[in-house]
Amino acid sequence: MRNQKSKNIKKNKVGNRKAGSRPNVERIEHPPQLSSYHVVHSTTLRFTVKTSAVNNQGVTPANLLDAMLVADTAIHGFQLFDSFKLKYIEIWGQAALGVPSTVGLQFLALTGDTNDHTDTSLGIKPAYLRAGPSKKSLASFWTFSGGNNLFDFTAPVGSIIDIHLAFRTSTSAPVALANALVGANPGEFYFRGLDGLAIAATNFPPPFGVNVQ
Repeated sequence: MRNQKSKNIKKNKVGNRKAGSRPNVERIEHPPQLSSYHVVHSTTLRFTVKTSAVNNQGVTPANLLDAMLVADTAIHGFQLFDSFKLKYIEIWGQAALGVPSTVGLQFLALTGDTNDHTDTSLGIKPAYLRAGPSKKSLASFWTFSGGNNLFDFTAPVGSIIDIHLAFRTSTSAPVALANALVGANPGEFYFRGLDGLAIAATNFPPPFGVNVQ
């Protein structure tokens, strides 16, 4: 009885198929398109205010991109990345006993919202702020090397500045550094100050232990 039922089912399936039609075959799609060959890397860059307090210190996109570099000769190098996207910035202002210290940050009118972000220390507690560019402001999009200030900040000596951002590289020709290197080893990666200056000249050096120029 069971064998007879199986035969009937098979017969019905064959009978329902149109003459000359092919069985359903899964289509093989072509490979997906590649939108780019960009390499994206998210990181945090840390700097300190070394010798002089600053008030409304401007930082350009070129400064940030010059802070990470690769040398091609002893005196010449290129920016390691082509562009970056700024996420947010944190600043800790060193507290002085009995004397308040203030930190401040502003994303400037050309690219930001011009809102002032500030905080002042109290007692032994450091001043602290965390702020990012407003959504859909130019400062929040991918930014290429350029000379206009992206933001400015105010901080006392001893302050710590953490810049959280994503870097991106592409197949375009790299941008040369604004300032010459001194005795660099070709092919090595180096860090510079937040202002793009050499470690001997900057007021905003990177942390101890990284390879600097």
